[in-house]
Amino acid sequence: MCGGKMEGNGAPGNNKQKPILPKNRGEFIRNQRKDSEGFSEAPDLEFEYADSDKWAAELSELYSYTEGPEFQLNRKCFEEDFQTHVEGKRWVELDAVQHRAHAMRLLDGLDVTGREKRLKVARAILYMAQGTFSDCGSEAEVQHWIRYNVFLLLDVGTFTALVELLNMEIENSAACSSAVRKPAISLADSTDLRVLLNIMYLMVETIQQDDPADPPEWRASRETFKTELGSPLYNSEPVSVMLFAMVTKFCSGHAPHFPMKKVLLLLWKTILFTLGGFEQLQRLKVCKRVELGLPRLPEDSISVIRSMRAASPPASASDLIEQQQRRTRREHKALIKQENLDAFNEKDPYKADDARDDDDEGDDNDNNESALEAEPFPLERDEVMPPPIPHPPQTDRVSFPKGLPWAPKVREKDIENFLECSRITSFICLLTSHKYISIAEIQIAKEEEFQKTPLSGGEEELELCATELLYQGILPSLPQYMIALLKILLAAAPTSKAKTDSINILADVLPEEMPTTVLQSMKLGVDVNRHKEIIVKAISAILLLLLKHFKLNHIYQFEYMAQHLVFANCIPLILKFFNQNIMSYITAKNSISVLDFPYCVLHDLPELTAESLEAGDNTQFCWRNLFSCINLLRILNKLTKWKHSRTMMLVVFKSAPILKRALKVKQAMMQLYVLKLLKVQTKYLGRQWRKSNMKTMSAIYQKVRHRLNDDWAYGNDLDARPWDFQAEECSLRASIERFNSRRYDKAVGNPEFSPVDNCLQSVLGQKVELPDDFQMNYDLWLEREVFSKPICWEELLQ
Repeated sequence: MCGGKMEGNGAPGNNKQKPILPKNRGEFIRNQRKDSEGFSEAPDLEFEYADSDKWAAELSELYSYTEGPEFQLNRKCFEEDFQTHVEGKRWVELDAVQHRAHAMRLLDGLDVTGREKRLKVARAILYMAQGTFSDCGSEAEVQHWIRYNVFLLLDVGTFTALVELLNMEIENSAACSSAVRKPAISLADSTDLRVLLNIMYLMVETIQQDDPADPPEWRASRETFKTELGSPLYNSEPVSVMLFAMVTKFCSGHAPHFPMKKVLLLLWKTILFTLGGFEQLQRLKVCKRVELGLPRLPEDSISVIRSMRAASPPASASDLIEQQQRRTRREHKALIKQENLDAFNEKDPYKADDARDDDDEGDDNDNNESALEAEPFPLERDEVMPPPIPHPPQTDRVSFPKGLPWAPKVREKDIENFLECSRITSFICLLTSHKYISIAEIQIAKEEEFQKTPLSGGEEELELCATELLYQGILPSLPQYMIALLKILLAAAPTSKAKTDSINILADVLPEEMPTTVLQSMKLGVDVNRHKEIIVKAISAILLLLLKHFKLNHIYQFEYMAQHLVFANCIPLILKFFNQNIMSYITAKNSISVLDFPYCVLHDLPELTAESLEAGDNTQFCWRNLFSCINLLRILNKLTKWKHSRTMMLVVFKSAPILKRALKVKQAMMQLYVLKLLKVQTKYLGRQWRKSNMKTMSAIYQKVRHRLNDDWAYGNDLDARPWDFQAEECSLRASIERFNSRRYDKAVGNPEFSPVDNCLQSVLGQKVELPDDFQMNYDLWLEREVFSKPICWEELLQ
């Protein structure tokens, strides 16, 4: 043995410091992990997932930094009109009656034909919705007056007038044709639309904020507004449908001046307010399961995820290279004496024995190290080798009372039969207690029953909730809406390269005059990046909300939307989004806090420098970017769950290394959805991938739900599952079309099931509308079809 001779760099005779032996197996495993990881432990991101960010942050993201000068322009328009009617007083000094009177006066001013006058009045109303900030001294005071003024504007009917004006601007063909002819679109081309959308967004975002201190009349107004916003009361369609139409018109190139960020933000907040957020979705799901007679949910997914802790990310390629170099150096050093290692292995009952089947995969040492990495919890020696449990002394044969004449006799076969029956019964009871029946299964079964028995099945009771009304509104153009949203998402993704044929999403951020100094260029660069991040945030939230609400309302509504997202290449688009340095994206500092609303209107702005712009804020991460990443991962999970062909798309597009890099973000919720996506495809990635990614496999085992007969880690059924994307999607599409046709296409009913009138008198008595050309040539028709043809009356009577 040469264990005690080889020291230092492997040269004999070097008297180096003796190596320190691990005290126990737990310390040994921790040392192995530390060596194998090759990176320092980063702290968990203190991120709490919610429907949206804090109210102040959501208000500030409505405005781009380029719009900064317009705050004072809005104030000027308000004060000019206010001082002509109320002299010597400020807005905050008036009483409720005077406030209402002035709001009514401004509302009447919107009903004028002159564009300039109408725009001035709209700016004055916008200043009210912004909290009349010149009369306030703090951000809390501004927020108080925003709530007060918004509910006042709602009470006098401002929102209905704004919807009508917005519809008029959408149909403004002169503005659209002018924008199409312009070589470069700027902020000035969308002034009227931006003012209207700003007011509408402030109203929706403010009213949906539930404050316990709100008076009862505000609560009643909120519920009424929520119902009206989700109903086809505005222009015979929900407001969301009108905003979807703006998105498609923008993407078609017919209205390049539309301020798309504001449209998407308003669309997101409208859907969120009318349909409900994630917690409300959970409550609706519980109620629906009760209605269907299904057992309660075993747990609340949101609560479970919030209680999780992030796992240490797997090693990167550079870490693995460094690990290999360390391993090579260790082979030439006598770090541990051989006899100590032998003693350690002899006493270790958890000694890795993976080499039994791995002759073709590598040597035993690699398997041992992989096994060490795969152990989720380090075990100390005293836990591994507990003291032996003393066995009780053997007792005598059981004696029975003298009242029983015979001792019982039991055959070996009887014992086996009894144990077998008992095990089967308890096993079935155990499986039944964990059986989960989803709402989707009930809906699919009911739909199949409707299709089988269209006459005897009866009429379906259709609840016209906000989700159902929205689906009916977007159903005719849903494919176009999904394509438009994905086009904008592609243009806003940081991995996208500028192309000549791509759409311009910067129309509402670029100034009329481009920057001339380095500082102005840096400020505009931050503004553009922030603008794109907000667009990604809005689109990801819209898609996720729609998918979840449609799935709860009816599974085939969800499948219809999901399939069109897949057909529009949503899966490779999301993977392309994550094919970047995702940690840099999440920690990006594309914000200038002194320019955020309402800070910028309450304080004198300091002089901006290049250093202050580069420094950004001191936050650990960017909330909106982490929110967007989690939403996109959840969308990808929704699209691929239980869909074999779409899971194979993840494999074909080589998503595993992209998703594995996303595990570097130490946030439990994001890691969970990444691990879910890796879990469904591990069986197709090969044995070598699973062997070299044992840490990822261990994280999947710890954090992701496992199901009965879930063969995710081995891949034994690969040959039994051929990949036929077209057949699976066509079958699903046929089911979706039958559902949509039965429920929504009443005009195109099945002629086989339409009632037939067999009464001769009623048939002859029906009035039939004959076409004009037939009436003009009626004589010719009689001659050709009646008079010139012989009639055999005997056969006719028979």
